[in-house]
Amino acid sequence: MLSVFCLGVVVLAVKMAVADGELLSQALDLSKAGPSADAVAKLDQLLGLEPENARAFYIRGRENFRLGRVKEAVADFDRYVKLAPDAEPRQWERGIALYYAGEYARGARQFELYQTFDNRDVENSVWRFLCMAREQGVEKARAVMLPIKNDPRVPMMQVFELYRGTIEPEQVLRTARDGDPAPEVLAARLFYADLYLGLYFEATGDTDQARKYIELAADKKLQHAQRINGYMWDVASIHWKRMSAEKK
Repeated sequence: MLSVFCLGVVVLAVKMAVADGELLSQALDLSKAGPSADAVAKLDQLLGLEPENARAFYIRGRENFRLGRVKEAVADFDRYVKLAPDAEPRQWERGIALYYAGEYARGARQFELYQTFDNRDVENSVWRFLCMAREQGVEKARAVMLPIKNDPRVPMMQVFELYRGTIEPEQVLRTARDGDPAPEVLAARLFYADLYLGLYFEATGDTDQARKYIELAADKKLQHAQRINGYMWDVASIHWKRMSAEKK
């Protein structure tokens, strides 16, 4: 009887694992297709069965962010790093979600932690600047920017220098167009240039220029362009929606 019972437990565990795997696979497929609310529903179902599935919290955090549910995204990312503490240093998505949730000090700390994982990422330094500028002002944030060298992506080093105050915005755009890049490469370069120009102008108080560049970055034609991180396009989209709602 005991062996039959044990066998039954094993079979049940295998069936649950298969079910969990299928739910995660379905959620990922829904995420790729775009209906994030459906993906979140699948992940809710999975977490009901397996409440300590770290990866499910991470994916749900990204999906909640896509939906503009930034506080829910932060909660999911927080749960993710609690379950998978080794992942915390690379959780840049959480840092951005914290910025949009208005938790600027926590956001800045997350980007400081990310610097220990990758010290060549201009975006990390810029987002820490943006978090700090909200509470301490542009000049104080600029004075303590995280040092970055050799980010290979064009025009990210120019973006870094712009935020440091050493070059003008036009130089970012000029560098993005240098070298006669292929159309999809140029689209990706200009996406990042436009996004970070918009964020820069907003931080420095030029609302009109900020709106101009954020709108360009949020252009839906770029959503599936090659070389654009999906989460970063979500950032542009969410930012533009917020700007539009504020103007109304």
